[in-house]
Amino acid sequence: MFRIVSSCFLLVCLACAQQTTSAPVPTALDLVEQGQKLNSEGKQDEALALYRRALELSPNLYEAHLAWGIALDLKGEYADARYHLSQALELAPHDARTQVLQATAISYAFEGKADEAARFEEQIFGVRLSRSDFIGAAGTANELGRICLESEDVPSAAKWYQVGYETALKKPDLTDADKSLWLFRWEHAQARVAARSGQPEDAQKHVAAAKAALDKADNPDQVRFFPYLTGYVAFYLGDYKSAITELQKTDQGDPMILALLGEAYEKSGDPKQAQDHYRKVLTSNAHNPANAFARPLARKKLAGGN
Repeated sequence: MFRIVSSCFLLVCLACAQQTTSAPVPTALDLVEQGQKLNSEGKQDEALALYRRALELSPNLYEAHLAWGIALDLKGEYADARYHLSQALELAPHDARTQVLQATAISYAFEGKADEAARFEEQIFGVRLSRSDFIGAAGTANELGRICLESEDVPSAAKWYQVGYETALKKPDLTDADKSLWLFRWEHAQARVAARSGQPEDAQKHVAAAKAALDKADNPDQVRFFPYLTGYVAFYLGDYKSAITELQKTDQGDPMILALLGEAYEKSGDPKQAQDHYRKVLTSNAHNPANAFARPLARKKLAGGN
């Protein structure tokens, strides 16, 4: 009887040992994906530890360098971020270069370095244009326009927004609704450019034209971008009360909108609301133009900077 029990115990132990040894070992790419999830939750340091392990397993894994650079941007360590982004660019296969180029452009946007960002956005624009991807190229031009505008390079912003609109219209089968949508984006951009240039009459003229184009486009998904426009224009024309009213009507998860609301409350003499909105900005872990400008601003404001 004792032998039977001992044998059964041994079999159970062997089975457990087999289950333990057969557990899958995470690959380098698995570690990157786990790190990206942590990064999206705001756990940059934990994500970086996984990226480091991934590169120990696979030193030429461009995805690990790319993810590492993105996490460092969110931490505000821009020079180190661009080291890893440059490594990613060297290692990335041809079909992944656009993703790395865009991430590098956004990295420079975190510091408001529009000229540096342009070097990478222009490469993407050229590739997409060479493939007759007019809509993709137009989107890139508009992204660069936004980077320039928020970096206070207003003339370059106006130029790239115009390039974006004219490029979109080159698409041969563009529908009337699509044409109206791109006109809305163009008028939207011109209104913001005019507001940043201190030209209230031009700004309001383009706001009205943007509304007309939006109505003609009949695109419900785009409606939320109109109060962002009216709020943005009101803010840069010094009407902070109207800016707050309009910006509250749009996406409260957008870090750029939250940052503008924070500044509008601050300028209206409501520091508590301002601080609350700046803290909300820091809950966003997106690596995009909106967060590239909102996150450094919020971090500075919460640290007591002007």
